[in-house]
Amino acid sequence: MDNKIDFDSKPVRLQKLLAACGVASRRGAEKLILEGRVKVNGVTAGLGQSAVLYLDSITVDGVKITGKDKRIYLMLNKPCGYLTTKRDQRGRKTVMELVADVGMHIFPVGRLDKDSEGMLLFTNDGEFANVIMHPSFGKQKVYEVDVRGDVQNAVSLLKLPVKIDDHTVHACNVELKKVTMDGGTLLITIIEGRNRQIRKMCTVCGVPVKTLKRISIGTLELGDLQPGKWRYLTDDEVLLLG
Repeated sequence: MDNKIDFDSKPVRLQKLLAACGVASRRGAEKLILEGRVKVNGVTAGLGQSAVLYLDSITVDGVKITGKDKRIYLMLNKPCGYLTTKRDQRGRKTVMELVADVGMHIFPVGRLDKDSEGMLLFTNDGEFANVIMHPSFGKQKVYEVDVRGDVQNAVSLLKLPVKIDDHTVHACNVELKKVTMDGGTLLITIIEGRNRQIRKMCTVCGVPVKTLKRISIGTLELGDLQPGKWRYLTDDEVLLLG
């Protein structure tokens, strides 16, 4: 992972610059630009535009971007009932409430839906977030999934290509952890991260999800971190993930 940008020498595309400054991931930065929330020298920016951080005045929602924030990396054990978003117009609980005591601008890396729990990373390093989220970097995510139905049959079905939302996906690995009276527990590994992907895959394969918990990303494991609690990643953990 290379976060170094020569801010002083030549213009840098805004989405890359905003990501390097910790405003959002590159995809999130593109969304900010498309929504008209980014300005360069007082003029609303366009997608594909470039700028020089220390020569141009760059603002997001009226706040000037300086690129001087310390890099932050942390893990939250997300409980059920919280939305993975920075703000919700309907006033529902968001994961940002659980990390409010960090005291610096950070954003969630990827998503866990409201009814899911487990490992959720936060950072202000957009390049780090891109490495974790984009499938081309091959970061495996492992989920512990309690399901109803024929779990033994589902183990083989989930490894085959499954079509959801006009996309074909499949699990990298599926292990049967436990069999119960009405179903069991699966360990499902994926690289993609489409909306509610595992829930939809399991439904297609005849084993609807009861509970879903992400327990690892790449080399990083959730461990004994309690629900609703967070901790900083160590330097070694960041290095191995990146």
